[in-house]
Amino acid sequence: MRKLAVFNQVTVDGYIADMKGDMSWARQQDPEWLAFVKENASGGGEMLFGRITYELMVSYWPTPLALKNDPLVAESMNNAPKVVFSRTMEKATWNNTKLVKGDLAAEVRRMKGEPGQPMVIFGSGTIISQLAQEGLIDEYQFVVNPVVLGKGKPMFDGIKDKLALKLIKSRTFGNGSVFLCYEPVA
Repeated sequence: MRKLAVFNQVTVDGYIADMKGDMSWARQQDPEWLAFVKENASGGGEMLFGRITYELMVSYWPTPLALKNDPLVAESMNNAPKVVFSRTMEKATWNNTKLVKGDLAAEVRRMKGEPGQPMVIFGSGTIISQLAQEGLIDEYQFVVNPVVLGKGKPMFDGIKDKLALKLIKSRTFGNGSVFLCYEPVA
């Protein structure tokens, strides 16, 4: 069975973006952090997005600017298999992207049962909430950034039931960010 993980940057007060969807607060340039990002991006696997996160990602990663500023990450992002879940999109134009319009939980359950690489969700708080409630997420990876927004887009918007998690690893970076990795408590 394929594993499904979440990887998100989050503020100290629990937001994955500000009220306008901006995440510029998460862009850090220290060498230790950049080495971690490059190592993490080379891990392979299939990326899952909701429409809003997909549109944000496709607006940057396939561009010459991304290839210039972040060549290793851009190459990984552009070549990796991707799935975007949307009821409103007509087509997905980013390289190696499949558009899925059907039942989110049923499709992810089906995908998890297929052979293949692990899957990871970036951003996509609505999708995370839905899949967490269905017990379909195997690992939650968060990078807590030392910034407070006061208001914004929460990662678990709409979650109905308590989600108990167990810390399995952590790492503190010199820039003040903290990587936290959790598994759901059975």
